[in-house]
Amino acid sequence: MRQHDDVAARGGAIMAGAPLEHVVARASGLMLTDRAVGQVLDLLTATLLQAVPAACGAGVTVVDRDRDEGHGGTTTAATGTLVEAADAVQYRLAEGPCLAAWLTRRAVRVDVVATDPRWPRWAQEVAALDVASVLSAPMVAGDLAVGSLKLYAHEPHAFGPRDETTLNLFAAQGALLLASARTFRDAGRLSQDVRTVLARRDALQRAAGLLMGRDGLTDQAALAHLAARAEQERTGVHQIATRLLTDHTHRVAGR
Repeated sequence: MRQHDDVAARGGAIMAGAPLEHVVARASGLMLTDRAVGQVLDLLTATLLQAVPAACGAGVTVVDRDRDEGHGGTTTAATGTLVEAADAVQYRLAEGPCLAAWLTRRAVRVDVVATDPRWPRWAQEVAALDVASVLSAPMVAGDLAVGSLKLYAHEPHAFGPRDETTLNLFAAQGALLLASARTFRDAGRLSQDVRTVLARRDALQRAAGLLMGRDGLTDQAALAHLAARAEQERTGVHQIATRLLTDHTHRVAGR
């Protein structure tokens, strides 16, 4: 029986590969803005729903890596309101299969929601939403666990080994997309920080040059003057430099 399941699982992965190629192709070459990532994740969940007919909904949970474990989940893609409602229960209670998949980095299957003993509060509320079974897979890229991909079904025992293999395949692609998007955003923040530092340095150099030309100070004396004023006024040197340049510009314009 185990051999049959393994063969079926491999077959499911091959069948899932074809629609998944469309998602990967759609993501290739995109600038990884939040909007673009959201569009690809919407496509990912919609395609996953087609690949696993037993499911009634699919969604992506992204977890903030800077928050405490078990908290900070956000649904960034969902095929319907049922997914959003079921996910909201997990985030509010800070427990459930999607968060568990992210924490353990292993797929989590719930065959009968109403009687599952692992998360009784979650099970009671989600069963009331007409969710009978759940399958969740972690989204892991390298050492980074970014969230989880999940499937919901109205019927108990809806998912098997083939579906788990398919879900893991989709989750791996989604994880690469989200990890790349985070790198893209981090690079953007770093680039902005560099631009800020360069702008401040430029203002400082221009202010020192103004003092050298106006008051006949040396370079070191001009910088010392700016530093002394900053200490006296308890503010940053770049702020003193910017104010000096602004005042000079206003005086020149008023002549």
